[in-house]
Amino acid sequence: MQKVRWGVLGVARIATVKVIPAMQRGELCEIAAIASRDLGRAEDAARKLGIPQAYGSYEELLADPEIDAIYNPLPNHLHVPLSIRAAEAGKHVLCEKPIAMSASEARQLLAARDRTGVVIGEAFMVQVHPQWQRVVELIRGGRIGKLMAARASYGYFNPAPANIRNILAYGGGALMDIGCYPVKVSRMVFGEEPRRVSATMARDPQFGTDILTSAVMEFPSGHSSFICGTQVVPNQSIEFIGSTGRLWLDIPFNAIPNEVSRLRIDDGSSLTGGGITTEEIAPCDQYTLQGDAFSRAVREHGQPPVPLEDAVRNMAVIDALFLAAESGKWEKPESGAGWAGAR
Repeated sequence: MQKVRWGVLGVARIATVKVIPAMQRGELCEIAAIASRDLGRAEDAARKLGIPQAYGSYEELLADPEIDAIYNPLPNHLHVPLSIRAAEAGKHVLCEKPIAMSASEARQLLAARDRTGVVIGEAFMVQVHPQWQRVVELIRGGRIGKLMAARASYGYFNPAPANIRNILAYGGGALMDIGCYPVKVSRMVFGEEPRRVSATMARDPQFGTDILTSAVMEFPSGHSSFICGTQVVPNQSIEFIGSTGRLWLDIPFNAIPNEVSRLRIDDGSSLTGGGITTEEIAPCDQYTLQGDAFSRAVREHGQPPVPLEDAVRNMAVIDALFLAAESGKWEKPESGAGWAGAR
């Protein structure tokens, strides 16, 4: 199968440190160009990463007829505008999470995809990691009985005012940056959409972004709760609790590339851990898998790992969580789907 020739918008750290090197190791990805509004930065990144072409504007990259697909790791507020421009230039688009600033904005991408006929997907790399595929398989297979609840925590410490994660207008804050992960995997594992959600937030007095968010999602089959924070000790965890057992991952969201991943299953027979067994997942890089899976969808005219329909539903839940934090009430995701209040 012919490789997909990729162009990258911007020189974000996630792209230059994680995603580009991983995609370059893939079977179906060729990173052919990178663009920045600062040509010097684009040329520096291209030189360090062995990318043959550097552009000093996004427009030049989008106009390159040799580029098949665009990877968009720009700040959140630029996800939809630049992805639409890429689609209108005939490029397929893999856009970083969260896909948009709101579900209503994400629906603009749906319209662009349907109008242009390109493949557009959200870069939730956890979707393709074998450890998460195994979690879904075990839980759907009844390994922990009936799934009743999930609980997660995800956080880091970043008080830098100039960092995009702390800029409200750019879509910064804990829920948008990392809270989207427990929303995504809860929906993925339950295989359902939340009926209603509740949330509370603490905001930084200088940034205005949420620096600590606690949330509950009520699914038809059970509950999921999580905490996310941007001024807390670095941490990540998730646990799924069933009627006859529980299951958790050692490193759920940022699995270390090319190292063994581990998931634990507890049959509940001993509080001291006597009933815990461990499964090991072979080393892999989820960004490599993501790039190849998206490239295959391009070549075979198939669905990307996370299609836009799923991305819109994830944003609808995030919208509802913001609304719930403001209202102090339970909110239905559909009622908050177009809400674009204080972020």
